[in-house]
Amino acid sequence: MTRLTHSARTLGALGLLGLVLPANAALTTTALVASWPRRARPTGLGPRPTLEGARRSSPSRPRTVMVSGGKMTKALALCRAFHAAGHRVVLVESARYRFTGHRFSRSVDAFHTIPDAGSPDYADALEAIARTEGVDVYVPVCSPASSVADARAKKQLEQVCEVVHLDADRLELVDDKFRFARAAAEAGLGVPDTHLVTDAQQVLDHDFSGATRPYILKSIAYDPVHRLDLTRLPFPGMESFVRSLPISEANPWILQEFVEGTEYCTHSTVRDGRLTVYCCCESSAFQVNYDHVEHPGIRAWVDTFVGEAGLTGQVSLDFIVDGHDEVLAIECNPRTHSAITLLHDHPGVAAAYLEDDPDAEVVVPTAASRPTYWTYHEAWRLLAERGRRERLRVLREGTDAIFAWDDPLPFFVTHHVQVPWLLLRSLIEGRPWLRVDFNIGKLVEAGGD
Repeated sequence: MTRLTHSARTLGALGLLGLVLPANAALTTTALVASWPRRARPTGLGPRPTLEGARRSSPSRPRTVMVSGGKMTKALALCRAFHAAGHRVVLVESARYRFTGHRFSRSVDAFHTIPDAGSPDYADALEAIARTEGVDVYVPVCSPASSVADARAKKQLEQVCEVVHLDADRLELVDDKFRFARAAAEAGLGVPDTHLVTDAQQVLDHDFSGATRPYILKSIAYDPVHRLDLTRLPFPGMESFVRSLPISEANPWILQEFVEGTEYCTHSTVRDGRLTVYCCCESSAFQVNYDHVEHPGIRAWVDTFVGEAGLTGQVSLDFIVDGHDEVLAIECNPRTHSAITLLHDHPGVAAAYLEDDPDAEVVVPTAASRPTYWTYHEAWRLLAERGRRERLRVLREGTDAIFAWDDPLPFFVTHHVQVPWLLLRSLIEGRPWLRVDFNIGKLVEAGGD
């Protein structure tokens, strides 16, 4: 992408956001005025309880909960759930995203910036905030770049508070796509045929004869660009493609069987190998729509795996269900999934995260829970893509994941401060971006976080 093209795209995005600014400002002002005297029952862009109205009872032990990943909608969803249950919420995020709209949520009692996850001061900064704010529980809402850092910081932070995150050894197991596939297979669970590759020549030397399915290459480390590449192997003249990929000993990949079927994504919160929170949705490469589905085979797979691995924390498992209804897990990401936004109207989320009750039922989206979406993504699809009837159905039947009538500032600031600030920085620094993602509150960039 040339500098001129990048500048034109960035200015175009800023212009579109500017066009809808007056309407959003009017909506936000109306919501603020309406909710100022009292917390009326909101409808959002679909029904959801107010932050105050969702509170069924005061917790037996109110706690201070620290939530990271402040730029992401899933962090806001958890902040609202903890606040609605009567807990005090401290939100943290790196300085790059200090203008996150979620810091202005009524559910957030305090906001702090922290160093980037790769900084040697990362754990010390979290500990200092935990001590200053009197934090009882830390719930990391990780980016791919911070999940390992939070696991390494866990032992240090546990001197101050409880940490709802995988231990470092468990995280390394599930975060490595090859080790995860091998562990699942050893537990008798379905996974595609998977091979570790540390050199392009290994792919070129692989015996594809007799294979009933094609294969794809996937980076073990998170790669925001190549993660969407599903080029099927083998094919004539594939050597140039394979050698163009950054495969090395230091950056291993996997060669994995490509399974045709329906993709699903799941979120699981786990305590001592027992599910406490669970969501399952049909998936896609760029996921900005969530609607819970019941699939007993996937649920059984998840129950078995988290129990066998003895996990405590949050994991996102991705699946393919083939034409014979065989459930195959394709990867596990050790962090909160955005599907948790589906629990926007469930009163039990906070207790499922904070209380150790082996007899409690697993928290899943209720039958009345409306699917979640992001309005500006839907608006763009209405303008730029086919299938407008489907987009209108999504808007009619679902609810925006950020907007709430009694908590409108996150919606306004996300779209008219947070994202424009990132676009301006990109314009000034000449850093090209691939996509604006309102869900995770950032610009998707090559080599980004």
